[in-house]
Amino acid sequence: MDQLTIHEKSGANYMLLELAGSVNGYTLAEFQEKVYSYIQDTNVVLDMSEVLSIDAAGVGVVLAGINDGEEHNTQIFIMNPSESARHALERTGFLDTFNIIHGITEVSDVS
Repeated sequence: MDQLTIHEKSGANYMLLELAGSVNGYTLAEFQEKVYSYIQDTNVVLDMSEVLSIDAAGVGVVLAGINDGEEHNTQIFIMNPSESARHALERTGFLDTFNIIHGITEVSDVS
């Protein structure tokens, strides 16, 4: 069975979610709950460097979080996506929609 671990780290203007494993229908509930709850109050940084795979449902959570963030004046950032995560994001055809960053300091510049 697929597994996903999520470690949370709070910053000045963001919540960092370090993801490791697979984001799919089996592991989606906790990921979705965290993204949707945090995006209401602060920027969310998804560290995807250790993501083994992400399916359409997982990408859908990220896209919905981006839309929710616009309503709350917050943003979702994707930090260092693994090759498979980047490929999944590219397959959407909306790669420009995702705020892809290389380091957490890039979030500090966002007000």
